[in-house]
Amino acid sequence: MGRTRKPRTIAAEDRPLTEEEAQLDAEARAYAASDAAYEQYHEGEEDDDLGAPPSVADAIAALEICGDAEKAAGAAAYHKVPRRYLGVAVPLIEDMARLWRAQCSLEERIALAAGLWDSDIHEAMIAATKLLTQARMRPDDAAWDLIASWVPGLNAWAVADHACNAGSRRLVADPTRVDQVETWLEADNMWTRRAALVITLPWTKQNHPTTEETAIRARVLGWCVRLSEDRDWFIQKAIAWWLRELSKHDAQAVRDWLEAHGGALKSFARKEAAKFLQPSQAS
Repeated sequence: MGRTRKPRTIAAEDRPLTEEEAQLDAEARAYAASDAAYEQYHEGEEDDDLGAPPSVADAIAALEICGDAEKAAGAAAYHKVPRRYLGVAVPLIEDMARLWRAQCSLEERIALAAGLWDSDIHEAMIAATKLLTQARMRPDDAAWDLIASWVPGLNAWAVADHACNAGSRRLVADPTRVDQVETWLEADNMWTRRAALVITLPWTKQNHPTTEETAIRARVLGWCVRLSEDRDWFIQKAIAWWLRELSKHDAQAVRDWLEAHGGALKSFARKEAAKFLQPSQAS
């Protein structure tokens, strides 16, 4: 069973949260509480009859049946991205995706994910990412290429985070793909730049990193330096998120980073990055 991640929040500066920040914080907590880890996926037994793979239209129809008009209106008002919303909760989307994964071959899953993403329906796009959120997948080039093709068009944090969650598995499976991720730092789209940090979060987790993992960790810390001058709230939040998670496993690296570069961050981001450091460790 996947592990439930703790909510990830970023403290405000020395002032009350604005209405927008409070709403983002509440949404982040709800997302973290409902998002399944999907560390690995076990195919159904060969004698299980789960039915034929769904078409894109079938999958969307299933999501529509579970929709809630009031929740859809609230989601549309919150996300402020002009696309269709159905008002389906993430756990229910995960349940549907789990069934579709079992019904489909890998090739069919990739095709279904592509069609659901292209629908530009919020819940269908999340379902697309869940279809590809899997630790073990061979071959996985087509899945990685599809996820990477989504990144330039990202335009909202919830869908972006789900896509990065799927992409991080493919990145861990083939770390040479970090070279491609680095090119995202030059994108005009803020969400694409942010994705470079969110998708590499697995490299904050090791207590005893290998030489290769240490090199990638140092490389992404360099990306944090490059992005630290970006004043966008979401970029600052992503840097703080990356540093905060790393501090749980390598406090010294975060202390050194903050001492050298923390002055470039906004106050709330510095505080969040240092959240788990001892007082003597924080800059």
